[in-house]
Amino acid sequence: MATNSAIEWTEATWNPVVGCTVVSPGCTNCYAMRMAHRLAAMGQPKYAGTTRVSGDRPKWNGVVRVDARSADLPHSWKAGRIIFVNSMSDLFHDKVPVAFVHRIFSTMRATPRHIYQILTKRSDRLDALSAEIDWPKNVWMGVSVENKDYLHRVDDLRNCGAFVKFLSLEPLLGPLDQIDLSGIDWVIAGGESGPGARPIDPSWVRDIRDRCISAGIAFHFKQWGGTNKRRTGRMLDGRTWDEFPKYGDAAAAWPPTDAL
Repeated sequence: MATNSAIEWTEATWNPVVGCTVVSPGCTNCYAMRMAHRLAAMGQPKYAGTTRVSGDRPKWNGVVRVDARSADLPHSWKAGRIIFVNSMSDLFHDKVPVAFVHRIFSTMRATPRHIYQILTKRSDRLDALSAEIDWPKNVWMGVSVENKDYLHRVDDLRNCGAFVKFLSLEPLLGPLDQIDLSGIDWVIAGGESGPGARPIDPSWVRDIRDRCISAGIAFHFKQWGGTNKRRTGRMLDGRTWDEFPKYGDAAAAWPPTDAL
């Protein structure tokens, strides 16, 4: 588990599942493929054999591995944290056994001091399993949507039993002027970064931000991206947008006040 995540909207990462497959255009330049390849080269057996090199770039090869030793790790964290679940995979990948999905939810239910953020592109499996899941209030469920062809993922998310629902519109690859934000608590938007990064149009971001403001939805702008994301930064119209969702009685104390 990484205790100081570089991801702007979380504090730590927890990876009881590693490995994935490319499922839509948003996966093309996935940072996790590069990271998994690097970690395997550093001798970490957990990531060994999860990528292949094609066109001089690491890509997922379809190997998905559950790490039972990590399944209970959050119990050892005494102080509450915001934890991104499976930054290196997808909990709802069809190769993750249903029993293991339930085991991860059991850990999250048993550690209410933490907030868990789960993000999936497999919204169809989320929809299929949602009724079987005992959803704890400290789990925020999200889906990734990169362009209008994947807006159906928002509908699947809306139908699930999570108490807090969020969208990751990153990498944003096209306008989402038909998006329905009803029932959504939080929206993250951002451009693609790293080698081969595809461009983002500022009008796409402004449209999403304005829709969030109108609907009273927390909006978080992560980055403009590009090959050098530090240079392009994350300012939008003269300010940063670092809003987090509020939920239930825990809103006043967690997330920390300076993050809200």
